[in-house]
Amino acid sequence: MSEGNDGASHGGPVAALRRIAFLLERSRADTYKVKAFRNAAAAILPLPAEQVAAAVEDGTLTDLPGVGASTAKVIAAAVRGEVPERLADLEREHGGPLTPGGAELRAALRGDLHSHSDWSDGGSPIEEMAFTAIELGHDYLVLTDHSPRLTVAHGLSPERLTKQLGVIDAVNDHLSGTGFTLLKGIEVDILDDGRLDQTEEMLRRLDVRVASVHSKLKMEAAQMTRRMVAAVHNPLTNVLGHCTGRLITGNRGTRPGSQFDARAVFEACAETGTAVEINSRPERRDPPTKLLELARDIGCLFSIDSDAHAPGQLDFQVYGCERAEDAGIEADRIVNTWPQERLLTWANG
Repeated sequence: MSEGNDGASHGGPVAALRRIAFLLERSRADTYKVKAFRNAAAAILPLPAEQVAAAVEDGTLTDLPGVGASTAKVIAAAVRGEVPERLADLEREHGGPLTPGGAELRAALRGDLHSHSDWSDGGSPIEEMAFTAIELGHDYLVLTDHSPRLTVAHGLSPERLTKQLGVIDAVNDHLSGTGFTLLKGIEVDILDDGRLDQTEEMLRRLDVRVASVHSKLKMEAAQMTRRMVAAVHNPLTNVLGHCTGRLITGNRGTRPGSQFDARAVFEACAETGTAVEINSRPERRDPPTKLLELARDIGCLFSIDSDAHAPGQLDFQVYGCERAEDAGIEADRIVNTWPQERLLTWANG
């Protein structure tokens, strides 16, 4: 899936820098390795093409704030009409399909209901997440930064969330006419007693709400079951996020999934019309296959989400699509295959 969007008269270097960042994120590179390329793209984007070309000619690119030696090489090659060496290497290593399967279902997806920006623990601005979602062919993206209790992830207080909603309105004004909408959402913590970690007033202002457990993952099974069932029965909960909380690989280490009565939780999801998230992050693969098949058999709806914390990670959805195809889950049971109007009616009906 290509991310190249020239978007400016000297779009070659901007597109090359953004594509490098995208491919690094897609490969799950550390955020600090990516920021140099996104910062350089932002630095040269507002400059006239002639000024950038002159800086290449004079060898003064690194005098521009935000441009370092490695990004200057990329810019210079792109200005000369060449494919930068760093980009060519990354395309070979990480530019191909992420999975052997899942392409058909991925093509049916209209959007993504779980994504993070630098307002909480994501690595990029809101608008960059939106631009990349457009380039990946989405009709909508739900921005779901964390709720207040998750302080380690800079969760949003009601005041900060209110400000974010204004930013989303401004982004949508800027993108009007593109056919794309950035939807207002939250990944809201499920508190110990099953309540949601945000005021009801704020939750009602949102388009979509993903509810997830992030704390006390080793809670005793019966208590965890009551906690999750209570959250699912809250009429403001739309999606049950990464239900077990497990980690199976990655730089955060591994941890086992929480213990709970999955049948009881999924029956509550089926009864209330709450979607079970198929979390597409490679380190999560949540729910595990047996639980995914149980939710399928009980009759649950699903949402295949990237849980992206960087623009390139929006491409992770195909991992979840491959798992859903393997499980024989038909597209119409996956809420983010639905057009936006149907999605919002379901989420707020």
